[in-house]
Amino acid sequence: MEYFSYALQLIVGLSLLNVWLLQYNKPTQWRGGNAQNIKEEFQVYGLPVWMCYAVGTLKVIGALGLIAAIWFPELLRPCAIGLAILLAGSVVMHFKINDPLKKSFPALLFLSMCVYLALSI
Repeated sequence: MEYFSYALQLIVGLSLLNVWLLQYNKPTQWRGGNAQNIKEEFQVYGLPVWMCYAVGTLKVIGALGLIAAIWFPELLRPCAIGLAILLAGSVVMHFKINDPLKKSFPALLFLSMCVYLALSI
């Protein structure tokens, strides 16, 4: 079971790092509304630009924490809970603007993985 948790930590951590560091300015099928990048997505949600930076910073820290928790297990629960809260916010924002359920899928999937990780220790 330990290796399964490590796999989830790596999947969530690396995926979030990919979104926030590599795909930040690129359009994807998962962006809210018709946004072409993350800043536009936050505008579609009616959120200020500073919140984009705050959420991004917290998600990158949480993602790095999930990966680091493989070696420092005391980081697992706080990082998983923090990311679960942020991901729940992502899902709520998609529903707020009436996005199709498909656009919420990655956030819902990673949310469920984070909840599992938070409860598994």
